[in-house]
Parts: sequence; structure tokens; C-alpha cells
Amino acid sequence: MPRTAVSPSAPPVPRAADSDRRRTSARVVLRTVLEHGPVARSTIARLTGLSPASVTEHCARLAGLGLIRESAVPRRSGGVGRPHVPVDLDDGRFLVAGVHVAVPYTTVALLDLRGRVVARRELGHERTDPGWVLARAAEGLAGLLAGVPGRRPLGVGVAVGGWVDRETGTVVEHELLGWREVPVRELLGARTGLPVHVDGHARALVNGERLFGRAGSGGSVLHLFVGNVVDAAFATHDEVHHGPRSAAGAIAHLPVPGGTEPCPCGRTGCLQVELSERTLCRRAGAAGVTGAADPMRIVAAAAAGDAVARRLLVERSRATGRAAGLLLDVLNPETVVVTEVGVVHFEDCLSALREAVGTRRAAAVVPTSFPDCLLAVAGGSVALDVVFRDPLSVSPEGI
Repeated sequence: MPRTAVSPSAPPVPRAADSDRRRTSARVVLRTVLEHGPVARSTIARLTGLSPASVTEHCARLAGLGLIRESAVPRRSGGVGRPHVPVDLDDGRFLVAGVHVAVPYTTVALLDLRGRVVARRELGHERTDPGWVLARAAEGLAGLLAGVPGRRPLGVGVAVGGWVDRETGTVVEHELLGWREVPVRELLGARTGLPVHVDGHARALVNGERLFGRAGSGGSVLHLFVGNVVDAAFATHDEVHHGPRSAAGAIAHLPVPGGTEPCPCGRTGCLQVELSERTLCRRAGAAGVTGAADPMRIVAAAAAGDAVARRLLVERSRATGRAAGLLLDVLNPETVVVTEVGVVHFEDCLSALREAVGTRRAAAVVPTSFPDCLLAVAGGSVALDVVFRDPLSVSPEGI
């Protein structure tokens, strides 16, 4: 076959490796601005190992996308020479929407690029069929967006307990909601007209901790979530482990030695039924704690001096610590973040958890970084992870 002539002046054909390098470098630059901004371009080059020219190019591209901006106040280096004009996140232009679906209610929220909650609302579940729940979530988001004119939504992040397939945006199974193979991305995308990203809430919270919380970037972190659903997520070197069809982190049916609670699976003493908020509320009600139908009412009773409520919370935290200790032995992360209502609110619950983990690793265990906005951050972090993982995919039309 005759060869096609190529002009010596023709530009080279872009290679996939070049595109991957650009995306990786843009990600590194944006994460550095998030963690250190306002920050000079020269400092970004020093921290990342990228060339000054490459940093300048990527900063220009990110500024063009509306993700970063030059800081208003230039900085001088040693008081001589041209001032350095630092760059920082442009957190006043774009938002992401967050949806967290819990058993009793759905939380809808708007977050800025720093993971700060701009607005949120809780929508109680009169029913839990997925079409109704997701339609209500879309209506709630529309109401929140109407209250912030001029801010552009980049997309929607959805965090749900149970087994969630991140790649397809599907809730494969959520026992307590009765959801099976629910195409959340498709249903909510049709309702909102925005790109929708879906993940399990433990993985969502790992990403929140990694981006905006105590865990930071790099290293390894385990997140243990104990609510009505009990699950876990593990990240190392900035990557969250998902496993085949995103089934990693399913710990609901791990056996608890000495456990007595019957589980719907047919066994006794599974981790989720032993630690769930439903079990906590039932035990508190049987013990005569006021308002025991709501975990936060149990917390309020404990704070007001109810010794029985406090004891139940400490016992639950201690049991959570035993579970965390087992996961520590298996995965050996540098940091364990625990989201559990007693640990979040009471120092003696945190102490009981750390004691159960064991003195050797107790210091590695910390409570969530988002005690006052946990569920809003979970939903928003699913979308923000996409922004910070691939910023060159961002456009005003969505991510």
C-alpha cells in the first residue's frame, strides 16, 4: 500500500500518554492549590516537582476553567524583585450538589470547591421507593439552587449506604431501604439535567477526609461508618479501593463474638445488627431513655445527665472499637476515621473506642472531621472527587 506523505511542518499527532500526563499534572496542581493556597506558582513547582513553565501552563488552563484565580494581594520574595502573585481556588463561582440517602431521610446540599456547605435541607421519607425519594431529592436541590443565583452547579454527587456500583451509578442492594439494582445516575440525571456521580457513603466520606479533612492526601486511611448501615472504605496513596463492581467495604455481616442480635441473613451477632442505630434505639427504649426512637435524642439525654443513655453510647463505642481493631489488624492503615454518634459527641465514647482498639494503635483513631455536616459532605464529596481527580473535564455545562 502507498504511504501517505506527512508534511514536516505538520503538528505531531497527540498521544494518549500525553493526555494522561496533562490530566495528572493538572490534578496535582489543583490539589496543591487546595492544600496550600494562596500559593505562588514557584512554590507549586517546588512542591510538585513540575517545571515552572508547566505550572504556569496548567494554572492558566485551570483559571480558564474557572477553578482557580489570582489572589488579590501579591507577595514579595525577600522584599526585592517582582512580586509573586499567588493563586487560590475560585470558590465563588461554582458549586456541586450533594445528595445523601439515609434510611429515615434524604439530605440535599450545595457545597463550594473547598467542601464547605453553602445550603442544605433534610427531606423526611414518607415512603422509600426509589423513584419517589429521588424525585424529592431533585426538587429539594432545585429549591436550594434557586436561593443562590449566579452560582453554577458542576454536577450532583450521591452517597448511599449498602452496595453501590460507582461505575454504573447503580445501587445494587440496600437492604434497609429495600432497593435492588436502582439506576440512581439515570433517574436523578433525568430529573436534574446535570451529570450525576454515585458512590457508597463510606467511600464518599474517605474522599471527603482525603480532600478536606484530617487524613489529607497520601498515606493510607480507613473510614468506618456506624449508623443504621455499618460499612467501611479504605484508601491508600490517594486511591480508594472499590473492588469488583465496587463491592469492597461490605462488613455488615462480619460476626461479632458474643453478639446476640438476630440478623435478617439468618445468623446471630452480625456487625450491622449489633451496632446499628435501630438496635441502639431499641435498647434505649427498653431501658426507659426519653426520646429513644431518635439517636440524637439519646445523645441529648446523655448530654443532659441521663446515665443510662450515656452508658449505652459508651458500650456501642467500645463495640465499634473492637470492630475497628479487627480492620486495623487486616489493613494496617496509618489513620482510622470513625463516624459514630457517641464518638462524635462525647470524649468518653472516643476513649472507650480507643481503649478497645488497643493502646498501640489508639492514637491512629480519630473521629470524623465533619461532625456538624457529615451527610451533606458525603454527598458533595462524590462530585468534588471527580472535580479534583480530573479537573480538565470540568466545564460550565457540568463534569
